Amino acid sequence: MSPFRRSMTLLATYLRPQWKQTLVMAVLLLASIGLQLINPQILRYFIDTTVAHRLSSALVWSALLFLAISVLNQAASVVSAYLCEKVAWTATNQLRADLLAHILTLDLAFHKSHTPGELIERIDGDVNVLSNFFSRFIVHMLFHVLLLLGMLIALTYTNWILGITMGLYCLIVVVILTWMRRPSPARWVIADQARADFFGFLGESFTSIEDVRANGGMRYVWQRFYSRFQYWFSTTCYAGWSGGTPWIVSRTLFTLGGILGLVLGAYLWSIGLASPGTVYLIFTYTTLLMQPLDQIQWELRGFQQAEACIQRIDTLFKTTSTLRDGPGAMPEPGAVSITFEQVSFGYTDDNMTVHEVSFHLPEEHVLGIVGHTGAGKTTLARLLFRMQDPQAGVISLGGVPLTQMQLQDLRKRVSFITQDVQLFNATVRDNLTFFNYTISDETILAVLHDVGLQTWYETMPQGLETRMSSGGGGLSAGEAQLLAFARAFLNEPDVVMLDEASSRLDPVTEQMIERAVEKLFTRRTGIVIAHRLATIQRASDILVMENGRIIELGPRAALAADPTSHFARLLQQDSGAVHA
Repeated sequence: MSPFRRSMTLLATYLRPQWKQTLVMAVLLLASIGLQLINPQILRYFIDTTVAHRLSSALVWSALLFLAISVLNQAASVVSAYLCEKVAWTATNQLRADLLAHILTLDLAFHKSHTPGELIERIDGDVNVLSNFFSRFIVHMLFHVLLLLGMLIALTYTNWILGITMGLYCLIVVVILTWMRRPSPARWVIADQARADFFGFLGESFTSIEDVRANGGMRYVWQRFYSRFQYWFSTTCYAGWSGGTPWIVSRTLFTLGGILGLVLGAYLWSIGLASPGTVYLIFTYTTLLMQPLDQIQWELRGFQQAEACIQRIDTLFKTTSTLRDGPGAMPEPGAVSITFEQVSFGYTDDNMTVHEVSFHLPEEHVLGIVGHTGAGKTTLARLLFRMQDPQAGVISLGGVPLTQMQLQDLRKRVSFITQDVQLFNATVRDNLTFFNYTISDETILAVLHDVGLQTWYETMPQGLETRMSSGGGGLSAGEAQLLAFARAFLNEPDVVMLDEASSRLDPVTEQMIERAVEKLFTRRTGIVIAHRLATIQRASDILVMENGRIIELGPRAALAADPTSHFARLLQQDSGAVHA
């Protein structure tokens, strides 16, 4: 599909629901055309009547009519401008929502290769550029073209030589400006990507501000800031300069057009074919004639920039997730078994992080996964939660392969709790329920009591309606972890995975959450990923990983009692580290 057809398709998709407002806007603009064509005729009559008959009642009425038409034209312009903006924001807000919904469906590999700042700029920055395209391009282009034709017809009606001359001149101007603007879209694509990269860098810098300051990275940040901004600035200037020459040429051509109209009017008056009022009419029309041409060339420039944004948005929409919903098979309700069969995975095909992993965890058992950093522990949890799919092998839940399940259904059955608890700038209720308003207040309060957050909740001035900040707002690490457990309780999952969920807690706080964790695993299948072996005492089975492979698997008690096992040696090392 050509860029123009893509643009028109996108335009039709988001403007079709607003066709009534668009129609009213078009009618007002057409009315404005008629009013702009009438007013110079009234002034011609006023001038000729003044020259011939001096002051009369007809002049007063013509002056009043001129004022009335001017007011009506201004009112039509204001209302149409309001409708333009309303249509634009309604359409582009829907486009933003669709882009966000699409991005949220993409897999983890996509989000690892694009920074949050870049995606924000793609959703907001590119769409902002389109707002002018949505609100003005079609209707305003039609308006200016019709206004141009109307003025040429009026000039032809006044004098056919004048009409043909100015018509040919306008045609020459359009051809020249259209030809000069051909290379712009590709340049705007580069400039828009530079803008997205710049904001992506800003988002990354703000996210890691503590590490940057603590490790003396401010100089690096400033250097990268200036280099990325310079690149954005230079590419934008380069794209803008592509319209600089046409702008200079257009200014020259429009000035020559006004001079041409004045010369033709003076010539017709000198040979007796035009009155003073007609000369004024010719000069006014030829001057106004340049305005539609000027606006058309600016609309074309805006279209080229919008076209670049549309290409980027189209590319984003065409980016699809590697994850596909299955037909909807589901295991029986309740705790389910977990099976990995010869599972291999790598973020790239030539760099596998998990190699031929196979194990079976019966329902209501708890598996502790241990190993050194980078052994592949968290990758197993992400594969089970289906953030990504393995390149080989099958993962099953209750005997049903994950690829046969709907993603939404799978994630209702599995809860994944990490050490990084994300909070929203929303109420306590929304942070606990993830904006699920079907959960009653009584259920929420009971869960807060069960996980040990009752004392914290009593400090909330507005109870569940108290607003929290995304930064935590004074929430301690232990309280944040308990809040994550409360979310899992409210979701009522059948499988619970804890990924280093207590690694940042002091021993006292860790003991406080033991009761909540024990209850969380009651009548559920569980997986605990931990460096600190004390956190997997409740595990019934142990899986030891190294370099993406299983090197040991068995009951925890048996492995701990076997002095030759890897797990026993890890226990000895952990005990030595504690005593040291």
